[in-house]
Amino acid sequence: MNREQPAKLDWYKSSYSSGEGGACVEVAADRSAVRVRDSKERGGPQLAFARDAWAGFLGELGRAR
Repeated sequence: MNREQPAKLDWYKSSYSSGEGGACVEVAADRSAVRVRDSKERGGPQLAFARDAWAGFLGELGRAR
């Protein structure tokens, strides 16, 4: 996990998330990593994944459908 956090990121919430709150995550990418955070705790901890690891994760999700 990368602990460095860039100053400004554009965060995106899943289109499957409702506007009613609940269990939502947000994702942002910079040059070195894809970051994931809890939408209710925007100032809280983030997970950081290498871009190739994130691409592999998404590929596996696509195959699981």
